[in-house]
Amino acid sequence: MTSAAAYELAQVNISRLKFPLDSPELKDFVDALDPVNASAEAADGYVWRLQSEGGDATDIKVFGDDWLIINLTVWRDPNALTAFMYQGQHRELLSRRREWFEKVAEAMTALWWVPAGHRPTVAEAESRLLHLRANGPTPYAFTLRTSFPAQGAEPVSLAVPEGLGCGV
Repeated sequence: MTSAAAYELAQVNISRLKFPLDSPELKDFVDALDPVNASAEAADGYVWRLQSEGGDATDIKVFGDDWLIINLTVWRDPNALTAFMYQGQHRELLSRRREWFEKVAEAMTALWWVPAGHRPTVAEAESRLLHLRANGPTPYAFTLRTSFPAQGAEPVSLAVPEGLGCGV
């Protein structure tokens, strides 16, 4: 039997912008990217994040759509990810997300286990999101609300504060 330490948690979330990234309406969001990314990198359980040469992932295409931006990270486990998401500046940004991003009906966030050391690609993240949209939470792609252990056995339910996180 393989231990959970042999796996890490990949997380993708995409957002549809309401305005161009260089617009005054998105200035607060864009100005917060570097500090929030730095706090993620310093967080307990952080492993990796997708970034271009600009230091973030805002110029990396997802689903071929110029209005979508991607955040793709790897964490030690769901608890580490959740601890980062719901505290500090990241929590403040989450509370303002409707100012900057469209409310979208389909799943925009997916989680999945990867072998320790694996760095997921955008294509892999797109595949996981599409699977979650088509099938709901499964060991292949799941949510914080309906999580699966690294071995993919029974679902594990995590408490997520209302009004934050993914809309699934």
